Amino acid sequence: MTYIANTCATAPSRPTLIAGLTARLAVWKQRRALKALNDTALEDIGLTRREANLEAKRTFWDAPETWRC
Repeated sequence: MTYIANTCATAPSRPTLIAGLTARLAVWKQRRALKALNDTALEDIGLTRREANLEAKRTFWDAPETWRC
């Protein structure tokens, strides 16, 4: 089971250093969890092993705008 925290729900309206670091840590954890999924689980979410590996290789500060608080 993969746990994905929603850091934006509790983040203050004005980002702080701690909130920014927390969000980046969440991105890092999600990418590690994605890389750890087996091929069946990846197929269930519509990704290939190659796509999962490419996403997992991205740096923690390289998050899409929609992921940011």
